[in-house]
Amino acid sequence: MPALKLHLQPSASRHTGPLPYAYGQCALGYFLAARGRTGLLALLIGDEQSALLTELRQYFPQTQPRESADDFSDALPRIAAHLDAPWAPLALDLEAAGTPLQQRVWQALCAIPAGETRSYTQLADSLGLTSAVRAVANACAANRLAVVVPCHRVLRNDGSITGYRWGPARKAVLLERERQARGQQP
Repeated sequence: MPALKLHLQPSASRHTGPLPYAYGQCALGYFLAARGRTGLLALLIGDEQSALLTELRQYFPQTQPRESADDFSDALPRIAAHLDAPWAPLALDLEAAGTPLQQRVWQALCAIPAGETRSYTQLADSLGLTSAVRAVANACAANRLAVVVPCHRVLRNDGSITGYRWGPARKAVLLERERQARGQQP
């Protein structure tokens, strides 16, 4: 499958005004999907809906989030299916708001095939940023499109699972599902 193409935006701070969102559920827990001007702007996963809304407000403080399940009636089932099977394509427009470095890293993450992983060092090297491993890791952490921009496919150099915003247990589950889907052994 070709790398996912993101509609890149210069900065998350440019988002003002109404921000429609809706909740859904998948095998990973609850998720919150928010739509920006050109596509899915945020996809957050967690255990509590209220915590997801708090997180959305922190990321986009100049917006007025408004729950609008009707705006997402066609998208929620596709999002849930993608979260449960991240190797399957997701036919939605995506809007990734971030710095130029973050956007480069997110595009590189989308090029990692399902069932494969990279270390933060390998990812930085692939971008020609050998001395900026920490900046690359921070860009991974700034991802607001859970699973869709597959930051879960990046591990420490020793192969251990750490630093996943949505929890290391979720990261382990996602990686195991992808390995099984590709017919790989752990």
